[in-house]
Amino acid sequence: MRLPKKINLMKEGIPMIESSIISPEATLGQNVSIGRFCIIEDGVNIGANVCIGDYSLVLSGSSIGDESNIGTYNKIGRNVVIGKYCCFTSYCEIRDSCILGNYVSMGSRCTLSAGTTVEDDVTIKYNFVYTDTPVLSKNEVKKVGILKKGSRYGANVTIMPGVTIGKNSEIGAWSQVRHDVPDNEVWYGNPAKFYRKVT
Repeated sequence: MRLPKKINLMKEGIPMIESSIISPEATLGQNVSIGRFCIIEDGVNIGANVCIGDYSLVLSGSSIGDESNIGTYNKIGRNVVIGKYCCFTSYCEIRDSCILGNYVSMGSRCTLSAGTTVEDDVTIKYNFVYTDTPVLSKNEVKKVGILKKGSRYGANVTIMPGVTIGKNSEIGAWSQVRHDVPDNEVWYGNPAKFYRKVT
């Protein structure tokens, strides 16, 4: 990537903070707001009415859908797709090639491993981790699953490698999920186990 120039006045009529760096190869929609000390790399596509908070990083080839709010200190990896009306608070890391649907919300300090798919209407509270390394001595081997539409996650949840969470299911706080969860079920615990059907 060639080093983008520092923006200190306007880019296509959009006010920019002097301390942020926006690649001339990035595409910005109408009414985009970008905070202080942000870096937006080549090939990034930011939709209309998106707000990006201070100290955030959006790497090359990623896109952010209309009306999304990316809070402070967030890192969005390469070739990530984020849908419309998404909201992330602070210190979230969305690693390379993740795909997020519309209306996805994440609390602070959440991590999605590379290649994770998150469908529409998923709500994740803070300190969430989706892991991807089944055998720690083989760090080059990765495995991820899917967080399906309408699923919900309490604080401090860990999803183990390759696990898929079903539609409209709920994972309780402080849970470690080691097995696939079917649609419309509540699981919690360490390891997480079935509690009841969603009513």
